[in-house]
Amino acid sequence: MKLAYFSITGQTRRFIEKTGLAAYEITDADPYHEMGEPFILVIPTYDDEMLEPVVEFLGYHGNHQQLVGIAGGGNRNFNELYIHNAKDIAQGLNVPIVFDFEFNGTPADVRKFKKVVQQLESQNTRS
Repeated sequence: MKLAYFSITGQTRRFIEKTGLAAYEITDADPYHEMGEPFILVIPTYDDEMLEPVVEFLGYHGNHQQLVGIAGGGNRNFNELYIHNAKDIAQGLNVPIVFDFEFNGTPADVRKFKKVVQQLESQNTRS
């Protein structure tokens, strides 16, 4: 299963690096990358306008049609705003939130996320 992620402060990048899984990093400089197959989007939580590169990426060459799930990172101290960007995109594109983690994730988060990725990969290869 392919992964795409966006990182502003580096927390999401550190989480992805800890997983050891290959992933495409969406950047401000060039959000135009075609995934070409099913993928999971991993994003942090910030002001909506800070995620404009993610919106551009999802609109590029039908990437949004290949999106199978979203993982959101955030800070639970923000209560109802915890992973709100992931929730908004998931609702708007009718895809599930498949995982959430705080900051750059714990070792347990990394293990659980890798299992989620494996399960989604298995489901998408059977379809």
